[in-house]
Amino acid sequence: MDFSSIIITLIVYGVLAATSLLIILSAIIYMITNPFPLVERFKEEETFNDPRSKSKERFPNIHDSHSVHLSVVVPAYNEEERLSPMLDETIEFLERRIKENPSYKYEIIVVSDGSKDNTVKLAESYVEKYGCDKLRCLDLIKNRGKGGAVKLGILSSRGASILFADADGASKFEDLTKLETALKKITKYDPISQPDEISQSEAVIIGSRAHLEKESLAKRSIFRNILMYGFHFLVWLFTVKGIKDTQCGFKLFTRKAADRAFQSLHVNRWAFDVELLYIAQKLNIPIVEIPIRWTEIEGSKVTPVISWIQMGCDLGLIWLKYKIGAWKIKQEK
Repeated sequence: MDFSSIIITLIVYGVLAATSLLIILSAIIYMITNPFPLVERFKEEETFNDPRSKSKERFPNIHDSHSVHLSVVVPAYNEEERLSPMLDETIEFLERRIKENPSYKYEIIVVSDGSKDNTVKLAESYVEKYGCDKLRCLDLIKNRGKGGAVKLGILSSRGASILFADADGASKFEDLTKLETALKKITKYDPISQPDEISQSEAVIIGSRAHLEKESLAKRSIFRNILMYGFHFLVWLFTVKGIKDTQCGFKLFTRKAADRAFQSLHVNRWAFDVELLYIAQKLNIPIVEIPIRWTEIEGSKVTPVISWIQMGCDLGLIWLKYKIGAWKIKQEK
């Protein structure tokens, strides 16, 4: 047997071994995986503080009818330094909207994801100032990851439309109007004057930083750009097609779309956005990407190399688990 034949034989055996290993691994994953996510929620996390009555009140459920126009869910892990400016900007915008539309109602839910600093204390000070009808703090006693925090906040919300926005304030909150304009175009209903209709419609409007990519490329190192392009390629290859920026923390859902998409969400870490959009696409929920303003704020919790490796692994698992049927998407009855 000549050298080339030996090489070909080794390659064939290698492919067969890898295929066999993948089949065995897939079988194990299928047998030990729950097809639908189990929501971990401690009893202490089912209530929020009402500082005025000095009592604990129970959070509502996403399955309940809406009672406010907009819920803003803010996941926060050790965000005592960056949370105040974001909340101030958000409240100023929404209070201005109330002056223009007196019947308008909103709520902000700060989800402290097991914070070790004064994030909860800071959020509670806003609750005391503005009242728990407008602002609530969901204090998770155990860290879940950003996806887990957003999910529990969404499940506890009252809005006809629901926005999740990062605590760092990197996105300009007034760009919500851009997302609402797109929502109105898709659903044919106005989120300000027709909350009932919006609540029962289905749409996801996501803020996008894709138009800022050229400027960002010039600021990043070559290594970080390679990692970024690698991540985008894996997203396109394994999960979501047709969306340029899956990771921007500024996404608007109708209540029905949020209910359907989040009840099948498994991933609790950084790649949760990708699975969420993958689920929405599989459910044929309309998704629109809208350019927004964005400014990088110091103090990011994302570690470029480690976080992107984690996200890459999560993408592979998302693809594999849905491919072999270990994970399933809940359909309407």
